[in-house]
Amino acid sequence: MSELVSTGVEGLDSILTGGITEQSTVLVSGNPGTGKSIFGIQFLYTGVTDHDERGVYVSFEEDEADIRAAAESVGFDDFGELVDEDQIVVLDKRQMLRETDFSTAVDKLLDTVEGEKFDRLVLDSLSMFQLFFEDEQEKRTYLLKFSDILKANGLTSLLINEQGAVFPDTEVGLENFLTDGNIYFIQTPTDSGVNRYVWVAKMRKQDIDTDIFPMDIGQGGITVHERAGGFSMMSRSDEPSF
Repeated sequence: MSELVSTGVEGLDSILTGGITEQSTVLVSGNPGTGKSIFGIQFLYTGVTDHDERGVYVSFEEDEADIRAAAESVGFDDFGELVDEDQIVVLDKRQMLRETDFSTAVDKLLDTVEGEKFDRLVLDSLSMFQLFFEDEQEKRTYLLKFSDILKANGLTSLLINEQGAVFPDTEVGLENFLTDGNIYFIQTPTDSGVNRYVWVAKMRKQDIDTDIFPMDIGQGGITVHERAGGFSMMSRSDEPSF
């Protein structure tokens, strides 16, 4: 039986019956502001602090200072120290977009993951990564190769994907079929702000709970309420918003 890697999110591991299958590649989708990047940060942070597993954060959209600030905003105050100690290596947009061609950006990433031992990787975001491709065939080919390379280097990876639609079933792209698992972060408007939810739609080789569960973002990161029953996706005015 395959080993499972904890996501570091309270409640989510239970939905996944323990975590994500080791060396799998998981697509994390949602519209802006749903908590995808915080999830990626939490995945790497708890990997180091709770499991002694080194991680790589690849960002095509943020500078390292922005990533550190996001981590500190949810209480991961020593995230920057872990970066300074190379427990978490950050490849930010200044490095990844220094050249405009795909091969240079990928070579930078591969040099990092093949040169040292890492256990976890977050790519933020796949939407920007895919701008390097000219057509669907090229995108499919490189996504498959990229996923294989990550697995060959022993990495359990989250690929963050920006999605325009609020409800995930209205947008199903090629990347959904090329990954081992699909996790969606959803938010719906209320009179007082937004409600947030998580849905694990697919996870190969695992028994999962495919219900939609409410979640919060606060100090300590994301919390998923796996036993919160009878909620409405459109009106939970008593749920705190962030």
